[in-house]
Amino acid sequence: MASLLLKDVAKSYGPVNVLKNINLDIKTGELIVFVGPSGCGKSTLLRMIAGLEQITGGDFYIDDERMNDTPPSKRGIAMVFQSYALYPHMTVYDNMAFAMRVAKQPKEEIERRVSNAARILQLDQYLDRLPKALSGGQRQRVAIGRAIVRDPKVFLFDEPLSNLDAALRVATRIEIAQLKESMPESTMIYVTHDQVEAMTLASRIVVLEGGGIRQVGTPLELYERPENTFVAQFIGSPSMNLLPGTISEAGAQTAGSVTAGGRGVVPVASQSAGDSVSLGFRPEDFQLAADGAEAIFEGTVAITEALGEVTLLYFEARGDEPAVVAKLAGITGHEKGDTVRLTCVPEKLHLFDADGLSFFYR
Repeated sequence: MASLLLKDVAKSYGPVNVLKNINLDIKTGELIVFVGPSGCGKSTLLRMIAGLEQITGGDFYIDDERMNDTPPSKRGIAMVFQSYALYPHMTVYDNMAFAMRVAKQPKEEIERRVSNAARILQLDQYLDRLPKALSGGQRQRVAIGRAIVRDPKVFLFDEPLSNLDAALRVATRIEIAQLKESMPESTMIYVTHDQVEAMTLASRIVVLEGGGIRQVGTPLELYERPENTFVAQFIGSPSMNLLPGTISEAGAQTAGSVTAGGRGVVPVASQSAGDSVSLGFRPEDFQLAADGAEAIFEGTVAITEALGEVTLLYFEARGDEPAVVAKLAGITGHEKGDTVRLTCVPEKLHLFDADGLSFFYR
């Protein structure tokens, strides 16, 4: 369908800079997901791409054509909003056909596009119904169908599942994934605060924070190789544990080691002795240490959450260190007050320097 390019794109409201130095190259057929904390600018960036917000700095291109001053109706973009915004007095068919009728498209073309969209979204049997007779998930599919019939270059989704309950979110997320498979050449940009949506739908994820991009990569790249502590703790649930540590016994030609809170020593690549670091390990990478085996962590359980397939153990914080969380397989039987020893293979550990940057990317 279309490729997009953002070069040094910025957005400001008077003296307030909301977005700055946004550089992103989106290839045809990708499904890009914007994630980040509330107020990071992800929805604003989406609206700038749609033409609903003015770009105050940099350049935005669709298929090598500069779009900064192109009105929304001329960009070849269709947007699906958080609210369905359906006309309550119109049938599903009429809601999906409305924009084409306004554009005075031929009746046969309207029929063809609406029928095709209804088939893709499994709405064939609902075309004569009013929105009030549909479930939330069905209404959202109608909103998506209204975008499909326009045959846009780019689809934009602004938190389309946030109004649905948990079961409908899962079902509709699967439907969106199937929709993307049925339209492999379509370029889509999707904004969400839900990590599961991001990890399961995205070709690549763009992590935004403080008005800028912190990292771009595939879901597994961000999970396995975060470039900084923000991404490390934002991607994954529960978030990555970070403990303060110190590099010791490092030499010019020798590997060093890191000690975190006196509770474990982990081999690392050569660094300067005495450097302060953060040692990161994901809750799901913990394992119970066998009797007599060396443990990387030992703590007292504060809270236990037995979820069936996994057990979450929340440990009491020690001094100024943050609390640690372990996510263990199955039902472990641990209770509050238990002392638990844990281990983790070195390959699963992450090290970050005093500036919060991963050693891997230095």
